[in-house]
Amino acid sequence: MSTTENESAVLDGTKDPMSDKFVYFFGDGAAEGNGGMKDVLGGKGAGLAEMTNAGVPVPPGFTITTSVCRWYYANGKTLPPSFAGEQHDALTRLEASFGKKLGDSNDPLLVSVRSGAKFSMPGMMDTVLNLGLNDVSVEGLALKTGNPRFAWDCYRRFIQMFASVVMDFEKNQFEHLIEQLKHKRKVKLDTELTADDLKSLVLDFKRFVRKQAGRDFPQDPLEQLALSRDAVFRSWNNDRAIYYRRQNGIPDDIGTAVNVQAMVFGNLGETSGTGVGFTRNPSTGEHHFYGEYLTNAQGEDVVAGVRTPQPIAHLEQEMPAVYQQLRDITSRLEKHYRDIQDFEFTIQEGTLYLLQTRNGKRTAQAAVRIAVEMVHEGLITEQEAILRVDPASLDQLLHPRLDPKAKVNVIAKGLSASPGAAVGIAVFDADTAAEMGHAKKKVILVRKETTPDDIHGMDAAQGILTATGGMTSHAAVVARGMGKPCVSGVSAIHVNDKTRTMTVDKLVVKEGDWITIDGSTGRVMLGAVPTIDAEVSGEFGAFMAIADKHRRLKVRSNADIPRDAIKAREFGAEGIGLCRTEHMFFAEDRLPFVVQMIMAAPLTKAISEKLAAREKALAASLGGESKTIKAEVAALKKELAAPMKSYKGALAKLLPFQRKDFYGLFKAMKGYPVTIRTLDPPLHEFLPKREDLMVDIATFSRATTGQKKEMAKKYRMTVAQLKKGMPEMLRRVEDLHEFNPMMGHRGCRLGITYPEVTEMQARAIFEAACQIVKEGGNVVPEVMIPLIGTVEELKDQAAIVRRVAEETKKAKGVQLEYMVGTMIEIPRAALTAARVAEEAEFFSFGTNDLTQMTYGYSRDDAGKFLPEYVNRKILPGDPFVSVDQEGVGMLMDWAVKNGRSTRPKLKVGICGEHGGDPASVEFCHRTDLDYVSCSPFRVPLARLAAAQAAVRGSAAESDRR
Repeated sequence: MSTTENESAVLDGTKDPMSDKFVYFFGDGAAEGNGGMKDVLGGKGAGLAEMTNAGVPVPPGFTITTSVCRWYYANGKTLPPSFAGEQHDALTRLEASFGKKLGDSNDPLLVSVRSGAKFSMPGMMDTVLNLGLNDVSVEGLALKTGNPRFAWDCYRRFIQMFASVVMDFEKNQFEHLIEQLKHKRKVKLDTELTADDLKSLVLDFKRFVRKQAGRDFPQDPLEQLALSRDAVFRSWNNDRAIYYRRQNGIPDDIGTAVNVQAMVFGNLGETSGTGVGFTRNPSTGEHHFYGEYLTNAQGEDVVAGVRTPQPIAHLEQEMPAVYQQLRDITSRLEKHYRDIQDFEFTIQEGTLYLLQTRNGKRTAQAAVRIAVEMVHEGLITEQEAILRVDPASLDQLLHPRLDPKAKVNVIAKGLSASPGAAVGIAVFDADTAAEMGHAKKKVILVRKETTPDDIHGMDAAQGILTATGGMTSHAAVVARGMGKPCVSGVSAIHVNDKTRTMTVDKLVVKEGDWITIDGSTGRVMLGAVPTIDAEVSGEFGAFMAIADKHRRLKVRSNADIPRDAIKAREFGAEGIGLCRTEHMFFAEDRLPFVVQMIMAAPLTKAISEKLAAREKALAASLGGESKTIKAEVAALKKELAAPMKSYKGALAKLLPFQRKDFYGLFKAMKGYPVTIRTLDPPLHEFLPKREDLMVDIATFSRATTGQKKEMAKKYRMTVAQLKKGMPEMLRRVEDLHEFNPMMGHRGCRLGITYPEVTEMQARAIFEAACQIVKEGGNVVPEVMIPLIGTVEELKDQAAIVRRVAEETKKAKGVQLEYMVGTMIEIPRAALTAARVAEEAEFFSFGTNDLTQMTYGYSRDDAGKFLPEYVNRKILPGDPFVSVDQEGVGMLMDWAVKNGRSTRPKLKVGICGEHGGDPASVEFCHRTDLDYVSCSPFRVPLARLAAAQAAVRGSAAESDRR
């Protein structure tokens, strides 16, 4: 039975869990587990086991496996039958190893109870420290250490944390009691409270617990352990953990391990301390020892942001031997794991202990630099470097930074906790940030310090600003993981949650005021500072060069104007995979001619059809009848003259605009292929809304001169034309009305109905291409016919394109290669791909429409139910974000194979936004597509995803051999 089958069997009750091992001990220089057991021990537990086996000074303890968490949820929040005995044995072994007993009245063992899933989820689950203290053992701890203040400080921390984590108290309820006592004692800092003060505070805490919970604070250490362990299991499914997993693609069913570890204390005086660090800078990737610490403090003081810690370099001055030992150990750990390490440490009276190491979370900037430098250092291969960077994280590097030429009003400066610039309005709570962010408003979340409960607001915000906290505070760590700019530890600002203001000296920033933060420099600025676009250079350019060496898939960009094409080339695009010509029609200088064309086209067609019928009748007529028909034909020709002139005149005016557009794209692409889609959307999209016209017609007679001028401007008429023109336009809008326009008169159907439009576009394409060739340039035009369902539709439109291409080449005296192909976006086209490929020289999957038509979901309306489908696991994810490989993917695979059975060298790509989704890119690699196409800013992401797909594919092939 495989591991997965084994775990499933335990969960569904078909396997006796007593045959499993549920608790793994580590200590005394050896561990029962190892670093390769993250599925069983979680990331933290596997790291502790690996460090122990490597001889690193780690306080002993034991790890409760992830399978216990899964059992807990699958069996009514109970534990496996054999678990209690294993935990008892492990606790007994821990007491023997550390030489102390849990709850002992003279020299008590205290333990921490921490979560630890396979994947790092910083701050999302719960921790309890100092477990084992009660009214008796606190006296023993005071006597043993000779430090009553330390003992009572540990006890008050334990009550506060236990009540918050286990008993669902609000942490700030206890903070209020602390503030009251400090006010009474006329002190500002917690450290100024005496042992007697803290003893008094413990009594206040216990009374408060009894009053609120209706029970005394638990005194039995074993009960404390059981309750804390189960609370950590419960925290796997708290709101912030669920949200974090959803945002980071972490499965909900893997569960968390629980690590029970002997406490060592950083708050025993000035020779003690605690800290967190990284073997390299997780913000920039710079290769230097990075972190911070606090003397006479416990671990949560550093990450909670309550006190602003010291840079870790300062430790070399305070405790040089400890600092050097820490450097040696962490350098060894980085070489062992061959990746940047995120570590936690405690110094207890001059003795160093490592509490955790794991591969460090880092910004995209840091990930890229670290990957490149580790290749140069010989630590990892190029293939490993490619897999070290999350493609989606590159988005952090591709968006604007502050314009260095802009004038800025710097009002404060803090720590550069997470790089990048963010501009938005100040908001002071996470719920408001989430609400406004979802409404597409740009916000900066401003907090004294963030907590894990702020995760949804942090995700919605453009950036995070905190008054306290260091480089490894909650705000900094989570922001770096999200790729959000963050400035922390801005001591000059005072945040008032009640008044929803931020004060700097006499300046008051209110909620709704615009501010700018620069996470690369730590600056906080008043107002919205202009930004400039990012560039692919430096380590980023070197990293992308490595990725390009190892990918097979080409990466193109969707671009409709030369500016977008130039940006796409800067980001490494190897052509344009989709130019949407309708976007060009919306430009201010050409929309009037589009409207003219639409207004004239139906009348022209209707009269032309009548004329053709009467001319046919005339040819078959005899005698006197022919005289009557001749008169009708003459009348129809006269009637046709005006609308035909208007229709052809509009097309003639549009042609040079289109030619110029295509010339700009060809010029920008410098010989790379450019795929141009002929007109796709329904014509009504270019006309005013029916409701607007009806209102303006109804109010026209009583409108003021100024209002009539506004109407004339809106409808591109003179005031004199409005009275007749608006009703005519309304009739045309109503004629074009469709109940389901996305499946109506659009795409190739428009071109078949109005072939002159296809001809005009084809002529503009090939005249522009010929001009490039005459100038000595290279050009590869690819004309794509949209929305075909049958090969006959494609034949009709392809014949026009090829005729115009040959006419234009002959007229210009130019030879050039071109291709005619189609979008595969209707399931029937995919199913009949072998026939379609008889006519098409290339396929491009329009996966937005293909998904819409395969599922029967309207992509414009599916947002009303898709989130619930995903939350309830009816769908594994949004199929408009990542290709549905089981259904839509099957159609794609079928189309590729059958298309190439007809035309072996058929070029195949994808041009929906799925082309920038890493999972979809990997699927395209496996399905043997030739290229993917996406928006310009997603081109580097797609290049990396394509390289990762190739590397994983090569590794899988090697494994099969």
